[in-house]
Amino acid sequence: MNDSAADGDIQRNPESKKLDLKTKLAYGAGDLGPAITANISVFYLLIFFTNIAGIPAGLAGSILMIGKIWDGVNDPVVGFLTDKTKSRRWGRRLPWMFYGAIPFGMFFFLQWIVPQFSTNQNDNIWPLFWYYVAVGVISQAFYTVVNLPYTAMTPELTQDYDERTSLNSYRFTFSIGGSILSLILTKIIFSQIPDPQQAYIVLAAVCTVISILGLYWCVFGVRDRILAFETKRIQIQEPPSLPFFKQLKIVFSNRPFLFVIGIYLFSWLGVQITASIIPYFVVNCMGLKFEDVPTVLIAVQGTALLMLFFWGALSKKLGKKVVYFLGMSLWIIAAAGLFFLQPGQIVLMYVMAVMAGIGISTAYLIPWSMIPDVIELDELQTGQRREGIFYGFMVLLQKFGLAFGLFLVGNALQVSGFKESVAGSLPPMQPESALSAIRIAVGPIPTVCLIFGLVLTYFYPITREMHAEIVLKLKERQEKREI
Repeated sequence: MNDSAADGDIQRNPESKKLDLKTKLAYGAGDLGPAITANISVFYLLIFFTNIAGIPAGLAGSILMIGKIWDGVNDPVVGFLTDKTKSRRWGRRLPWMFYGAIPFGMFFFLQWIVPQFSTNQNDNIWPLFWYYVAVGVISQAFYTVVNLPYTAMTPELTQDYDERTSLNSYRFTFSIGGSILSLILTKIIFSQIPDPQQAYIVLAAVCTVISILGLYWCVFGVRDRILAFETKRIQIQEPPSLPFFKQLKIVFSNRPFLFVIGIYLFSWLGVQITASIIPYFVVNCMGLKFEDVPTVLIAVQGTALLMLFFWGALSKKLGKKVVYFLGMSLWIIAAAGLFFLQPGQIVLMYVMAVMAGIGISTAYLIPWSMIPDVIELDELQTGQRREGIFYGFMVLLQKFGLAFGLFLVGNALQVSGFKESVAGSLPPMQPESALSAIRIAVGPIPTVCLIFGLVLTYFYPITREMHAEIVLKLKERQEKREI
């Protein structure tokens, strides 16, 4: 079949042709920028606030909480608006990514500047606090503008149950690969630039450029496939759109969706709390240098990257639930090991990091390959496709949980007596109470989150057989409408 005939087949039935490598790579590249910026922020923004900007840990945690709450609030709004967007040239999702890419990069960069409002350190804290709150709120808004439409494209690119897992493998290859790249850049830049404040600025600038380029690669690389899907969708007459709050009621009456957002919430609460505390753990509990932090993180993220396609292939044979249970079990063992590690047990620390990476890989892959199945169940029940609002609320609840988690971590450090740095000086020695708080945050807290995620996964109702039945009924309905 020649290319024009193949393209015509896609126009008539966009899900009939398997995704080619070019489209999968382009789609994966869309998560490169959000992954790099989110990774740098999760691992280093809290410690940047306390050790470079000189903001107390409690206030630093509050900055992150405010940004995450706002980020969560705007997710369903942007999701709803992308569902309503109409563009013959770009479809529903791509205009948001195209116009939001540059502002997204710019405001990420501004988070890593330390403006001097006063020569007195104490007088400088509150102006810095409000500066980072303002920039963080705007930065998170543009993060949603580019990332929410991106995540909502998965069910539009393919309706095949297993191919969605494959597509998400490519996505998270770029996601975790971008995270590893950001850590490698961190290690190189910090080894070459002795001033930490200047090193953060250079790192932010490099990551900004890479992020913007990755988003544009995705926009232009998936455009043809997305427009083919949009053409097919427009040809099928959908029921009249419901008001926003009626859609919310329907979304939250979808039982499998409640399971997915719970699984995702607890998985990523474990990921993000661990990620934000690891730099403190490596430096303060294990007695290593700050320059060693990226190496530890690369061990985690590198393992997660290598395991993605293994878990993807295994899920085709054993199912998504079994893969999730296997990965989370290894991560729970690793979290327990990290809690009991002592200074000098460096080899064991890296073993635990690799085991955690194996588990984290399933936290990336499985929940995101479940959500398209939920969306199609909703379409079967209501006759409408609402990718944007489903993805929006999935991320909203996840970010509310993360906001609360980061707030607790920051304030727990402050209550435990954690000593923040004076801007430009070396970090001080921490009291035993602060070290205990760091250990609890790296071990027991993530473990509890992961156990809750396992319970929800066990009761998740959509199986491969149930999904096949849903897709069959949807195709039968479409064929009747076309007659």
